Amino acid sequence: MSALPGKASSLSVSMSFLDRCRPLYTNRDFRVILVLNIFLGLAYSFVVPFMSMFGTQECHMNAMVFGLFMTLTAISGVFFGSLLAHWSDTRFSRRTILLTGGIAGMLGYLGYAYFRTFLPLTLVGVFVLGISSITFSQVFALAREQLSIAQIPRQETAFYMNAFRMFFGLAWTIGPAIASWIMVASSFAGLFITAAATFLLFTLGVARYIPEPLEHETRTRALNTPSVWPVLKRFDVLAHFTAFVLIFAGSTIGMMNLPLMVLKDLGGTERDVGVVYTISPIFELPFMLYFGLLATRMDPAKIIRIGVFIALVYYLLLTLTHAPWHIYPMQILWAASIAVTSGVAITYFQNYLPKHAGTATNLYANASRIGSTLGYILFGALAWHIDYRYVFFFCASLMAVTLGLMFIPGKVEEA
Repeated sequence: MSALPGKASSLSVSMSFLDRCRPLYTNRDFRVILVLNIFLGLAYSFVVPFMSMFGTQECHMNAMVFGLFMTLTAISGVFFGSLLAHWSDTRFSRRTILLTGGIAGMLGYLGYAYFRTFLPLTLVGVFVLGISSITFSQVFALAREQLSIAQIPRQETAFYMNAFRMFFGLAWTIGPAIASWIMVASSFAGLFITAAATFLLFTLGVARYIPEPLEHETRTRALNTPSVWPVLKRFDVLAHFTAFVLIFAGSTIGMMNLPLMVLKDLGGTERDVGVVYTISPIFELPFMLYFGLLATRMDPAKIIRIGVFIALVYYLLLTLTHAPWHIYPMQILWAASIAVTSGVAITYFQNYLPKHAGTATNLYANASRIGSTLGYILFGALAWHIDYRYVFFFCASLMAVTLGLMFIPGKVEEA
């Protein structure tokens, strides 16, 4: 009989979780956002893991030229993403911006399917895929607005944003495997055509299911909407933006360094590398739901500090490994950290500017782009001069600085 209260409590928790999940499948607009996230996640998962192979092996760029190519495309993403995000809050509807980004993604990857020299690839990457980069932040800006329309309480927002982000991540658990099969069957041309087709499905979904807002809603959004640059003049926003740039820089460095350490320092094989990168996604998805639930009861800033601390411990533990299998359980820590910095973090930035979801979400997206670019540059410099283990010490030091920046208090606008 003593076990009954515990069972009742567990049942209550389960019912509360199911009640929270119900709008995800009963609300048509939420279902549309989930599907758009799957299409977008698949498109990126088909391409991103193979870009270094495409640039160096297929297009015969050397490391320096490929680095320049990736840097230019990343900078263009920051520029066009910031411009279009501001316009999405002031001049144009989310639907218009999403259609523009979807069409640009389709055309850009069709260009990658057929171009193989530096100049045309760079022009496509900068001026076409740079515009397409707005799609990720706009989907989550749309999600934030739909949550408000559905009258989801603000304290519940993080759970639903993490659920939407989970479906983007879910696509990544199968996308690279599908992409590998496509590459075997039809090389890079087939891979990029498939990515373009996925963007076509994304665009058709937007055209069919995302309505134009009412005229008075467009005018209301346009009032007193800041661009991203004045927002970054706020000390708290700049500090936390910088923190996320460092998070993504450390993540990029770590992801490039880990396979090399497994193969060259720990005597592992490609199979070990595959196992290492398979473990994290398995745990990442349930962690996203868990931290989303936690964010309904706890300040998201505290959860992000926890995520950064977990990353700090993860990088330090990597410096102590002596065999590939030592890394396997550590990937659970990495999954927890990623679940925070790629899920709760979106809500965290949106809470800064709840009236201007496009600009706010693009802050997060820009931090990712700038951090990834910085990570590429820093890894290139570090890998030439220090041991793989010391590279992870450097990543840990970045997380220590990030943790300090995340203790700077932030000022949140009223919704």
